[in-house]
Amino acid sequence: MQANTLGQLLGPYARLSEQDLAQWVVEEGTPSDLGEAMRYCVLGGGKRLRPALVFLACQAVGGQVDEMARRSAVAVELVHCYSLVHDDLPAMDDDVLRRGRPTAHVRFGEAMAILAGDALLTRAFAVLCEAGHPKAGELANELARGAGSAGMIAGQVADMNLCQVGEGPDALRYIHLRKTAALITAAARMGGLCGQADERALAAVTAAAENLGLAFQVFDDVLDVSGQAEQLGKTPGKDARAGKRTYVAELGLQTARDLGQRLSDQAAGALNVLDDRAQPLRTLIRLLAERTH
Repeated sequence: MQANTLGQLLGPYARLSEQDLAQWVVEEGTPSDLGEAMRYCVLGGGKRLRPALVFLACQAVGGQVDEMARRSAVAVELVHCYSLVHDDLPAMDDDVLRRGRPTAHVRFGEAMAILAGDALLTRAFAVLCEAGHPKAGELANELARGAGSAGMIAGQVADMNLCQVGEGPDALRYIHLRKTAALITAAARMGGLCGQADERALAAVTAAAENLGLAFQVFDDVLDVSGQAEQLGKTPGKDARAGKRTYVAELGLQTARDLGQRLSDQAAGALNVLDDRAQPLRTLIRLLAERTH
C-alpha cells in the first residue's frame, strides 16, 4: 500500500534506524557524561530522512536492506547529527532550539557540545568499519566526500561568508549543493552501493538525490518564513533576522516555491530509468515537496 504522508513512508525506516542508533551510537569505554550528550544529540527525534534515503536507494536499485545498509544509515545520521550540533553553536548559527528541545550547547555547555559532535563524526566511520565488510572502505569514502572539505563543510564555510562565492541564485546553488545536498547524495549513493547498483542505476539515484537535496533546502527556506516553531521544532524566521542568504530572500516566496517544485520534478525524473522498485523513492520526493514542517 502506498504511503500518503511523510510519516507513513518514513516511519518504518525511522523505527529501524532508531533501534540501530540506540545500539551503535556510543562505543564501550565512552565517559558517561560524553555518552549522555551523544545520545541526547542523536536520539532526540527527527525525520531520519537520510537513513531512509539509504534504504530507499538500496531497494530502488534492486537490493535488500542488510546489515551493511543499516550501518550505512546509522553512519550518515551520526554525521548529520554532528553537523547540527556544530551548526547550532554560538560561533555559527547560535540557535537555542533543535527538534523541539534545547540545543546541545544550551543543555551541556559549548565544550561538551563540540566534543560530542566530534565523537559522533568519528563514531560514524567506526560503525561502517566494525563489521569488516568488503565494501566498508568504499562506503566510508562516499561518506567522507559528502561530509568533508569539498562537500558539507565547504557549504558551511561559504554560507558563513568565510569564502567568496558571489551573489544570486548561482551562489546559493553552490552553497547548498555542498551544505545540504552533498550528504543527502552520499546517503543515496551509499544505499545504491549496498544494493549492488550498476553504473546507470547509481547515476540515477545520484542525480535524484542532488536535485532532492537542493529542493529540500529551498522548501526549508520557505518553511523558515511560513512555518511555526511548534511544527518545525526549531526557531523560525532566524535566517531572515540574521541577514542570511536564502532562496526566499533572493527570489521571493512564490518563486522559491516554484523552484523547489521544479527541482523535485527533476529528482523524480532522474529515476525514470529504474523500475517499480524505485516507486517508494519517487513517493518520498513528492511528499517532501508537500511538507509543512
